[in-house]
Amino acid sequence: MKPNINTFAPDARSNDSHYKIASLPKGSRIAIVGAGAFGGWSALYLLRAGYKVTLIDTWGAGNSRSSSGDETRVIRSTYGSNGFYFDLNVRALELWKENQQRWGKKLFYNSGVIWFCYQEKNPIVDDSIPFAAKHKMDYEYLTTAEIEKRYSVIQTNDLHHAWLDPFGGYLKARESCQAVKEAFVAEGGMFINAFVKPQHSASDYASGLLLSNGTIFQSDLQLFACGSWLPELFPSLLSAKITCSKQEAYYFGVPKEKAAAFDQLPAWIDLDGNDFYYGIPGNAARGFKIGVDKRGEAFDPTQGEHIINPTVLTEARKFIGHRFRSLGSSPLLENRVCPYENSPDGNFVFGSHPENDRVLILGGGSGHGFKHGPALGEMVANLIATGGNINSLFSLSK
Repeated sequence: MKPNINTFAPDARSNDSHYKIASLPKGSRIAIVGAGAFGGWSALYLLRAGYKVTLIDTWGAGNSRSSSGDETRVIRSTYGSNGFYFDLNVRALELWKENQQRWGKKLFYNSGVIWFCYQEKNPIVDDSIPFAAKHKMDYEYLTTAEIEKRYSVIQTNDLHHAWLDPFGGYLKARESCQAVKEAFVAEGGMFINAFVKPQHSASDYASGLLLSNGTIFQSDLQLFACGSWLPELFPSLLSAKITCSKQEAYYFGVPKEKAAAFDQLPAWIDLDGNDFYYGIPGNAARGFKIGVDKRGEAFDPTQGEHIINPTVLTEARKFIGHRFRSLGSSPLLENRVCPYENSPDGNFVFGSHPENDRVLILGGGSGHGFKHGPALGEMVANLIATGGNINSLFSLSK
């Protein structure tokens, strides 16, 4: 399979039939390794489903080494012809709103998402239009004249049009992970700040998790949702399936006379077919954010240094100077590295380890998983409770 170089639209094809995981009685003990978007939300919904849940993480929820770190993430339902993820994100939006109201903490910002289209036909957006209509979440078509009238700081000379998704926007990332962990503990869950030592086989994990604090943690089921560290814990199964790449994001300072105009822009995605730039203008007062979704160099999530690749920065600066008027000489305020944990086709992975059905693996966020966290956590909790079918797109055998 040719690997995806971006995950605006993961591969919707699958040759596998749906498969099941074994159910687990309520009240059973579950250990979850990884407190990011996947692990944290799964822990919270499993706890709410009646399980005794312990969440384990080395550096804490939303830490800077994790794929769920940084300040913000785009949230959008657009996935080309892949209706599964559109539906999953619709549910995620409902749950983001529900939980932020429950906690009295604003995490979702409904700024909208604008897609910059170079051609008349753009399948990533066009093929999503029927799903948007089904959910009564219609996009708005904008001509280049309409773009410039509404958003005067955008340069449109090489665009054909844009689509505006008024229902999307951005999420607080690091703060969300911490809010989920705090809610999990407040609702009765246990959090352990430690790392799980790698073992030789899944059977070794099933007999207990050996933690860095010297204890062995026993549970009835273990869910590993530790992102880019999954291949380290399951090398024979995942070293060729989950890879980590270095993805850079930059925060630029906007001109003082244009600050309001830039802050009022929607989140944006550029369909250039090469670098797949995206960004979040307001971005919690951090600056004008631009990220590169094209897969970067291989990266060690533990030892890799979060420093700038000058070539990648130069290209990103060139792009924003072209697309956004008056940003060509804007100063770089700070930079971040987001380690993507990539699956071969951009789809998530979830299922039982082939050697032990009480060891579950959840990962493959591939740069687009964060926003789905609450819906994915709810889905995982329901599947563990019922022993239901897992969507074949998530197959561990890909």
